[in-house]
Amino acid sequence: MTKKSYFQHMFLNQVNIPTKLFTTYKQLGLNEYDVMIILQIHRFLHEKKEFPTPSEIASFLTITEEQCVDCLRKLIQHKFLEIKRSKNEQGQLSEAYNLDPLWEQLFSEQEEQENEEGTIFILFEQEFGRPLSPFEIETINVWLDEDIIAPALIKAALRESVLMGKLNFKYIDRILREWKRKGVHTVEQAREQSKSFRKHQVTKQYNVEKRDTSVYFNWLKGEE
Repeated sequence: MTKKSYFQHMFLNQVNIPTKLFTTYKQLGLNEYDVMIILQIHRFLHEKKEFPTPSEIASFLTITEEQCVDCLRKLIQHKFLEIKRSKNEQGQLSEAYNLDPLWEQLFSEQEEQENEEGTIFILFEQEFGRPLSPFEIETINVWLDEDIIAPALIKAALRESVLMGKLNFKYIDRILREWKRKGVHTVEQAREQSKSFRKHQVTKQYNVEKRDTSVYFNWLKGEE
């Protein structure tokens, strides 16, 4: 085999990867480990191995099997990866990884909105100073997918909880439910709602340097 034919043969055995994955993964809230796991799964699927184990995936990476499991869980929770289950004619159950949710996010007409949703998880982790628990991730997904709350409004509720010194999911959920009950759908409406509650509340002072929290409503106490 000549050198030229060797290289031609080598490049035939390739896996196509969308360039957009490399240019937008950061905006989606993915890191390099996440991307490498995605690439390995994509390669396995290309080779007709539909459900590689975490051990098999990690064997090609520089992370442990446990770290690989954590990354896989994150990808599934953030809706970049799904597991499809099916039965054959003999009734035997099989499972397979599916990356379609990721490709849909990359190329959807609503990409900008989905990117904004992805950054919510990063923003919450930054404010809490730790990774979110599975329950907390599911809570955010419920706000987005079931309650259909705009990402900007969720961020506004997070910001208000920070300013009020009550950084917890129960408090944020109460804010969002109160806003929904009052017909608040935009950040501007939320600000006006807070101001309208000010005259009914006894303002608590918090030691937050150069921040005026007097216009923020204590949502856990409700309206008097």
